Amino acid sequence: PRYRAILAVDIEGSTARTDPVKAELRRTLYRLLEEAFNRAGIGRGYREEYVDRGDGALVLVHPFDEVPKTLLLHPVIPILSGLLAEYNSAQTISPGGDRRIRVRVVVHAGEVQSDGHGNFGEALDVAFRLLDSAEAKEALRRTSAPLALVVSEDIYHSIVRHGYEGIRADCYVPLVRLEVTGRSHQGWVHDAGAARAAAAHRRAGVPAWRRPPGPRRRRSPVASTHLTQPTKRVVARPVVVGTFITTTTERTATAT
Repeated sequence: PRYRAILAVDIEGSTARTDPVKAELRRTLYRLLEEAFNRAGIGRGYREEYVDRGDGALVLVHPFDEVPKTLLLHPVIPILSGLLAEYNSAQTISPGGDRRIRVRVVVHAGEVQSDGHGNFGEALDVAFRLLDSAEAKEALRRTSAPLALVVSEDIYHSIVRHGYEGIRADCYVPLVRLEVTGRSHQGWVHDAGAARAAAAHRRAGVPAWRRPPGPRRRRSPVASTHLTQPTKRVVARPVVVGTFITTTTERTATAT
């Protein structure tokens, strides 16, 4: 086995797209992933070839001194989120299909095995169970950002909770609980709303133990109607929220 940092992504709603649209989204996702890693200084010499997942991809990174796991959370994730927001802002919704890309992302690390047919091992099982969890999918549905992030318990305790540069521990909420090979694993979902609620309680002097759980955010009415109004043009402006990029959205009628 080889120790690897693990980053995997999955495109939201890909099964509802036509094959030509899927092909375009796949090309775009790989291009944006490559740009995000390169801009973060993680060149191909520090990672293995992308492993195709049909509607997503797996990236295995060699966590040498030059590429600490912290880089995956910052700056790779914010860069990727920004690139997705920029790409989506240029897309229009037409009868040919929605070409915007929204993804779930998981970050984990552990021992990975290979046998000539591919990669396998408990670490990958945990990563993909977190990525496919109902809580991760719900987190993406609730946000206007193009990306929802879930990290493993190992990543949270070894990196996130220490608050390294660009990483805010108060943005992560322990929402996922699952079992793999008889062991319980927890997943922490990035939630900028939880950070805002915690900050408000601190300002009000409310002790941590008396604070209610973070708010369950709903997507805005505008965001929820994107797929039902093909005659509208979507114009999204990237806005930084926590460590992610979200968008504010304007709608203008197109000529008919």
